[in-house]
Amino acid sequence: MPVHRSGSGTTRRSHLAAAGTLLAALTLLLALPGAATAADIPQRGTARMGQGVIAHDGQRGGSPTGTEAVQTEGVDVSGHQGDVAWQTLWNSGVKWAYVKATEGTYYKNTSFTQQYNGSYNVGMIRGTYHFATPDTTSGAAQANYFVDNGGGWSRDGRTLPGVLDIEWNPYGAQCYGKTQAAMVSWIRDFANTYKARTGRDPVIYTATSWWKDCTGNNASFGATNPLWVARYNTTVGELPAGWGYYTIWQYTSSGPTVGDHNHFNGALDRVQALANG
Repeated sequence: MPVHRSGSGTTRRSHLAAAGTLLAALTLLLALPGAATAADIPQRGTARMGQGVIAHDGQRGGSPTGTEAVQTEGVDVSGHQGDVAWQTLWNSGVKWAYVKATEGTYYKNTSFTQQYNGSYNVGMIRGTYHFATPDTTSGAAQANYFVDNGGGWSRDGRTLPGVLDIEWNPYGAQCYGKTQAAMVSWIRDFANTYKARTGRDPVIYTATSWWKDCTGNNASFGATNPLWVARYNTTVGELPAGWGYYTIWQYTSSGPTVGDHNHFNGALDRVQALANG
């Protein structure tokens, strides 16, 4: 007598239909604006100062207004710019520069020599920055790697203290998988180690919105660490807790010659004063 399997066939077809529906839903999700895919994640080492500002805070354009003091123009550069036209920048009024030296404990800027020496040779006061990756190694390990690979300081009047670039994670979760308390501890570990190695408190580069999200708007660094704040708008806006003023303001990523342009909050002699410590 023939055996009827219509029920099992229906079940099999139902499972296939469900799988098809799930696949279609996943495809649609990945196609949505802002959905992360493997192709969206940049290669380790390619992060640069301000990389996440437009995506998270936007860019409202226009020239900065309402500054109460003289502002001295500067730029920040990294390996993605390659050789930089330093003489052109100097002629345009740029008087200082920060150069990316390191990232994590795994990357050194391949254009460092041309950028660091080139800015110095045209007359600029220059310094270096470290792109932090708190999910890879400790703050102390990264501070030591930074100092050992271009992040040192000397009282020659032309060398600015090193910068800790702490901002959105381009490789994953924006706070690097850390709680707010753990992030504050990581930053303090870096800052304390850098000062022990160089005698200087590092400048902290960040954006107010990231600082609020990832440190709980911690106010404990304002008394010791100069602030470099990122905000691409006509005014600097709200500062992170603990800082009553900014030392540097990164106000655009689309400036002439080099995209990232900044105001130092003061005349050139104040830039020299920061260099001298």
